[in-house]
Amino acid sequence: MIFTGIAGAGIMMSMMRYEWLTLPLGVIGLVVAWGLYFRERQRCETQACRFVGRRMNQVLLGFGTLVIAIALLLKIFPSWTASILQSIA
Repeated sequence: MIFTGIAGAGIMMSMMRYEWLTLPLGVIGLVVAWGLYFRERQRCETQACRFVGRRMNQVLLGFGTLVIAIALLLKIFPSWTASILQSIA
């Protein structure tokens, strides 16, 4: 657990300079994940099967969407998000 925390922070700090690459990859990955989710849901509805882990998939995809949306807002509107963050603190 300790190594994961240290390695995670190190990877995050080293990847910050490649935000031009990681942010679009995150958006693309999220769009593909949502597409696969909806395709599997449609397949299960058609075949009348049970979608195992449906609620967990929805929660994780929602969380991922929230993280990517916040990252995009911080990147595209830095002054707007800075003023919001200053008013909160």
